Amino acid sequence: MPNYTNHGQTVTVPDLEGFEYAELEKYLSSRDLQLEISSDSGFNAESKPLSVIKQSPKPGSKVKQGRKIYITLNAKNAPLIKMPNLVNSLLKNVQEILANNGLVRGEIIYVPDIGINVVLEQKYRGRNIPEGFEIAKGSQIDLVVGDGLGNQILDVPNLVGMDEIDAEFLIIGSGLRMGRINYVSTDTVPQGTILQQMPPFGAVVKTGEPIDLWISEITKATNF
Repeated sequence: MPNYTNHGQTVTVPDLEGFEYAELEKYLSSRDLQLEISSDSGFNAESKPLSVIKQSPKPGSKVKQGRKIYITLNAKNAPLIKMPNLVNSLLKNVQEILANNGLVRGEIIYVPDIGINVVLEQKYRGRNIPEGFEIAKGSQIDLVVGDGLGNQILDVPNLVGMDEIDAEFLIIGSGLRMGRINYVSTDTVPQGTILQQMPPFGAVVKTGEPIDLWISEITKATNF
């Protein structure tokens, strides 16, 4: 009898994000796909070293058997970048500056100062760092921020039902600060939605008071 093969059939490209280099080749070959590592690595502080952060073709694409899947791996070491100047910037603008420079906003420390929500100091691991100082990409930057008059009385805004990012901007723009973040698993509310806040809507607080949030989280299935 003649031999029949599956030559020319299509294969669905799997989602490889988060896979570590050591397991890639075997995983792809078992699905009739080939591995090609990009010479250019990227960097994501939240991903493990040498894990997949980008792939081409995209997950779910239909390709022919034997097709090469191009992979970008997370660098072992974070590249160094120059610290931007955040001092005298408004807090509402700092998030974008940090993100554009590959840095992460850390703790916000309020101190008495006439400038409300104005950055007075930028710190890394407890030490002031000047503009131009070389720092690892993905580093967490703590901010010392003025609280205005220090005794201003504010009403807590209603955050329930808002998106996590919009709620954070509203909190900061209201002269308050982010408190504890608690993630709650749910399959009935979109991910990143504010479910509860403390202090509650309408409570009277002082400038710089922390607002604790409970945020919906949908558990992602593991692709193994």
